[in-house]
Amino acid sequence: QVQLVESGGGFVQSGGSLRLSCAVSGLTFSDKVMGWFRQAPGKEREFVAAISRSGRNIRYSVPVKGRFTMSRDAKSMAYLEMHSLEPEDTAVYYCAAGPFSGWDRLPPSSDYNPEYWGHGTQVTVSS
Repeated sequence: QVQLVESGGGFVQSGGSLRLSCAVSGLTFSDKVMGWFRQAPGKEREFVAAISRSGRNIRYSVPVKGRFTMSRDAKSMAYLEMHSLEPEDTAVYYCAAGPFSGWDRLPPSSDYNPEYWGHGTQVTVSS
């Protein structure tokens, strides 16, 4: 049974920082591209970041680039370091696993469809 469990969300003031973690089990972690998505109230879920199997190729969405850093370890964890948080970052953040891709490759943005999802962790940024 595949499980992705996010943690680290919370309430923070504008300009603050948070670190999200995603614990993965039930699949071969090293086989999967990992990603973070978010969904704000009343909006569609949107892409935040994705990291290749090697950890060397990382893609960020424009709103978070330069403020967020995604990483992964060799075993089963993915992370999202978030700095200079803004009220516009308020959302439920979801960890996503898959698909399989080349070691340093990421799927094209237009064709990035994760296979597995976590249940999400709430991030609230006050002004």
